[in-house]
Amino acid sequence: MELGLFLLMALILSGGASTQPDQYSRAVDWLSRYGYLPPPDPHTSKLQTKDGLEKAIRVMQRFGGVQETGILDSETLKLMSTPRCSLPDIVGSGDMLRRRRRRRRYALSGLKWHKKDLTWSVHSYPSPSFSPSLSNNLVDRLLSHAFKAWSDAAPLIFRQLPSDHQGVATGGDIRVSFDRLLHDDGYPFDGPGGTLAHAFFPGRDEVAGDTHFDDHESWSYGGDGGSTDLFTVAVHEFGHALGLSHSSSDPSIMRPYYQGPVENIANFKLDLDDKMAIQQLYGVKDGGPPGGVDPDLPGLPRPPPARPTQLSDPTFHERCQGGFDAVANIRGEVFFFKDAHFWRTKRDGSLVSLRPALIQNFWTGFPPGMSKIDAVYERKTDSHIIFFVGSQYWVFKDTVAMPNYPRPLAEWGMRSKFGALVESVEAAFIWAHNGKTYLFSGGEFWRFDESHTSEHVNRQPDSGYPRDNSLWAGVPSHMDDIISWGEGDAYFFKDNLYWVLKNGGLNQEVVTPRSIAVDWLRCPAPSAPPNTVNPRLPKECSCDLKGSSSFLRSSWLTFILFLLLVAVY
Repeated sequence: MELGLFLLMALILSGGASTQPDQYSRAVDWLSRYGYLPPPDPHTSKLQTKDGLEKAIRVMQRFGGVQETGILDSETLKLMSTPRCSLPDIVGSGDMLRRRRRRRRYALSGLKWHKKDLTWSVHSYPSPSFSPSLSNNLVDRLLSHAFKAWSDAAPLIFRQLPSDHQGVATGGDIRVSFDRLLHDDGYPFDGPGGTLAHAFFPGRDEVAGDTHFDDHESWSYGGDGGSTDLFTVAVHEFGHALGLSHSSSDPSIMRPYYQGPVENIANFKLDLDDKMAIQQLYGVKDGGPPGGVDPDLPGLPRPPPARPTQLSDPTFHERCQGGFDAVANIRGEVFFFKDAHFWRTKRDGSLVSLRPALIQNFWTGFPPGMSKIDAVYERKTDSHIIFFVGSQYWVFKDTVAMPNYPRPLAEWGMRSKFGALVESVEAAFIWAHNGKTYLFSGGEFWRFDESHTSEHVNRQPDSGYPRDNSLWAGVPSHMDDIISWGEGDAYFFKDNLYWVLKNGGLNQEVVTPRSIAVDWLRCPAPSAPPNTVNPRLPKECSCDLKGSSSFLRSSWLTFILFLLLVAVY
């Protein structure tokens, strides 16, 4: 009965049957995390009511500035997938929120510093492997200007405490650090994307004023399609450290969602909503020079040049035309590579940017002028990323090439059935069923066991290879690339179409091609649209969350053959 009620709510609150139960449960988790729903009570196991969920969705939509429908429509789900601050939007009861919003659209936490001369310090800096464009000195300067945004509007003074001889800062009212995942404050980060940062309100607690940035993000000065602007997020988080809650006003730097970089940091001024909020706490700044910061406020370098998301070549084929050189599942995101550029999509289906980023601006170590790559995959044993380009290959740790690369592809020991040495790789992926690495070239494929692979050692394919690509029935024999995704499904990409082998299995009954542009890259559907849904769960499969029903429908003979194929391949 409870399961039936759960599924009925998912259907009603999605406005149709397209929202999957896992999507529904993730939405409930999101609404609870950011204050729109009370957390579940483990003692009573109380189910959320339909009316309560619809009301929470409406409040979330109203606060986020999207159409208020009360259902999990596409715009709402898109907003839920937008990178954001990890502090809740709703502080206190709904009645308190309504009373606040009648008077002003900004919100105060009820806490403030009872002094106006505040100190700050940096206890750790972003990792160079994720944020290679930011030096420690540039981080200090960007944070100084972020504080200045608030002291320009209110009578506040911010002084940075010096570091010791080892470069480590101690103390300070507002302590800044770049942390990953669990970091001992009860509010873990979630890796790239998702939550970006959080800060603690003023008070007497040990963590009061502490401001933490997710070190798994790629931070930058100016931001682009593959990175996040540190200044914009820092201004927002310092607002929390001074006592401000999230605002529903647009424009407002205190909106919870990442809004992209500002045009000119040196001339940045708070919007009226934020200015009124900080002055409500600390008063109006009197006459005198703007900015109550140290008189020797460090200047900023010249603004960064046009980022790689701004395409200079108008003949470059856009993402919606397909024909990708490589596709890879890296750190839970899918990367689509084309010529010298790439696009990124997240697990929830949201596109990081409509415009591509330059490969060489994201991964450091490729030779100048490299125009394309052939195949990519992430090695599971050490999370290193392997790139194949022509007759060479690179190994990257995060976004930086390992020493002594590139190396010759010949080290992989791949020879065709006629004995010729393979000169390039067309596709590469790790099959979720056995953890083995598969490389494809010239209509053949090779299998590798990398469970004990060390760098700079000649690899050898498993015995009995190569084998013919036709063994992967129902998909193109010469694909652009392959990934494992979702619940172990294998996705084959060719031109602007993709095929899904559910559970990665071979010889499936029907494999229907789908549109890469529509399902993965936020492109408009053609006039006669394919049957498209979330790429994690193709609509033509009437299966449960793990996609197993088609497998159960198979005959026992097919079942036995499948097990034998898994053992062999």
